[in-house]
Amino acid sequence: MTGKRWKRSVEIAWVAMGFFIWSLKVAEGVRFVIDREECLSHDVKYEGDTVHVSFVVIKADAPWNFNNEGVDLVITGPSGDQIHDFRNRISEKYEFVVHKKGVYRFCFSNKSPYHETIDFDIKVGHFTYSHQHAKDEHFNPLMDQISRLEEALYNIQFEQHWLEAQTDRQAIVNDNMGRRALHKAMLESVALVAASILQIFLLKRMFERKLGTSRV
Repeated sequence: MTGKRWKRSVEIAWVAMGFFIWSLKVAEGVRFVIDREECLSHDVKYEGDTVHVSFVVIKADAPWNFNNEGVDLVITGPSGDQIHDFRNRISEKYEFVVHKKGVYRFCFSNKSPYHETIDFDIKVGHFTYSHQHAKDEHFNPLMDQISRLEEALYNIQFEQHWLEAQTDRQAIVNDNMGRRALHKAMLESVALVAASILQIFLLKRMFERKLGTSRV
């Protein structure tokens, strides 16, 4: 009887882990454009959950230079109390433990004159089996190991998304720098050609005057 219960526990554990890995594959962040202020909200249903938050300012719609001023983020709880705030940040990661379930708000503020594109990611760490009472003495150690594995996979997925957003930002920075260098080289070439033409014109005029003076 104990062997059957153990086998059943293992099957349940593998199914739970399979659903968790599948959820990691479909999880994505939110990318949006902000003018002055934008607020997002998330309903956290259980106390004791860990909320992971990350954001990266991907790009700014600046015509000639890349804006490095960053944005502000204020996190508030269900009662309107402030959890944390960030000022003039280009990218940031933060996590906090929920002491009161309810709707949490994440408000971004943009002080620059340009529109900013922000990649925002939020994940809530919650494992439903932690609220269940195991009936098998072998079940608790097994679920504890799966809990550690889930947490590790969860953190890897969250970190990976943040790094991808950082990579996107750096690619845009490099592209803007390349365009600025190309425009600068083109302007320098045009200025050099114009200076050469002007120099030839002035030399021609000078020789014409000298020839006119010699004939007199």
